[in-house]
Amino acid sequence: MPNILIVDDDVDAANALKHIIVKDGFTVTTAATLVQAKAEIKKRMPDAILTDLMLPDGKGFEIFGDSPPKNVDMILMTGFASLDTSIEALRLGFRDYLTKPVNIQRLKNLLDRIPKPRELKDEIDTLRNELQEIGRFGKLRGTSPAMQKVYEQISRVAPCNATVLITGESGTGKEMVAQTIHELSTRRKNMFLALNCSAVSPQLIESELFGHEKGSFTGATKDRKGYFEQASGGTLFLDEVTEMPIDMQAKLLRVLETGCIIPVGTNTTIQTDVRIIAATNRVPEEAVAEGKLREDLKYRLQVFPLHLPPLRIRLEDTVLLADYFLQEFNTLENQSKVMTSEALDKISTYNWPGNVRELKNAIQRAFIMADREITAHFLFDVNGGASQPKKSNLDEIVPGMTINDVETILINKTLDYCDGNKEKSAQMLGISVKTLYNKLKIIAGHT
Repeated sequence: MPNILIVDDDVDAANALKHIIVKDGFTVTTAATLVQAKAEIKKRMPDAILTDLMLPDGKGFEIFGDSPPKNVDMILMTGFASLDTSIEALRLGFRDYLTKPVNIQRLKNLLDRIPKPRELKDEIDTLRNELQEIGRFGKLRGTSPAMQKVYEQISRVAPCNATVLITGESGTGKEMVAQTIHELSTRRKNMFLALNCSAVSPQLIESELFGHEKGSFTGATKDRKGYFEQASGGTLFLDEVTEMPIDMQAKLLRVLETGCIIPVGTNTTIQTDVRIIAATNRVPEEAVAEGKLREDLKYRLQVFPLHLPPLRIRLEDTVLLADYFLQEFNTLENQSKVMTSEALDKISTYNWPGNVRELKNAIQRAFIMADREITAHFLFDVNGGASQPKKSNLDEIVPGMTINDVETILINKTLDYCDGNKEKSAQMLGISVKTLYNKLKIIAGHT
């Protein structure tokens, strides 16, 4: 039976929590000071520790110092919630924190994830074996050192309930990583829902997330559950979260803090149990500096940051990926097309600015164009797939230029190559058409 250690000098509050937690099938020990807590830990390492921030002989942070064990879920309780407190707690390995008085339903939601089931560990071990044998980790493909690091991070974070912020360029597979995390979590039997924040109008995003009551706005012809309610017990993936309006980010932060939503047009508070995985192709610190992301929300989402490498720095994975996509299309269309060695050589040396998405699109277009053999011509012809494989014109890129300067050169050259076709340019760049238009507005404003 899993054991919880409650550390709180308020004896009445500790006993009240103990009474609630025992009913949920846990054994519970209590301590009123750091010294007592450390003595209890020596007797038995708990599965989770629920500790007050302020204790008579120190702070709850100090139970393990800077090196808490990875197999113990640390949850902080505090009546002095602040951004600094939350950052420090997350930095020191705390899974979450609760504001006093403790919301019992939210506490139960956290404890539901304890202990981590043995079956998840077994499944992760199986995936590691598959990686050695066939170069895949669940839905993800690649054996490069860069991807090995990603797999290790997924293995660490998937079984727990921490929020994850996935960063990386467009087309690197952020949603697939989010799905993999969900499928290796205790929530995998429940729903995984994805919402692209840039694809929803600012006027509707609150309704999409929290739901609405009939008649609450024009077009609301019936009650509707939002993504938080639909995904309750599961995982909600918020893609391009930095494109969410700032005022909506404040409401999202409130939900992450309390676990409660209020549907549009009502005053009804609904408790939810959703794990949030967010993603952005922006650098979070730059998004904060540009006013695109609230700093407090960044810290709340970035409990576990996970960065995906661009395909150009793991070119050794391109042939494996290309073969996988080709077999996928062969199976779908009941065909047996093959790629020539020349095509594979080109694939492994091209820069792939649109990342894995561009590679998959190129294989699909070449598959459609070719009769039996897929040659480099079908992959890299202007009408058959990606642009001609060549290195970027480095003569135009010199030290001292900003990332924005380089991005402007790339966008303009891609538009020229595609004869001004924005849809084709966006596809080649690995971004949405809306994102391309937004970038063009920025470029125009600087000229």
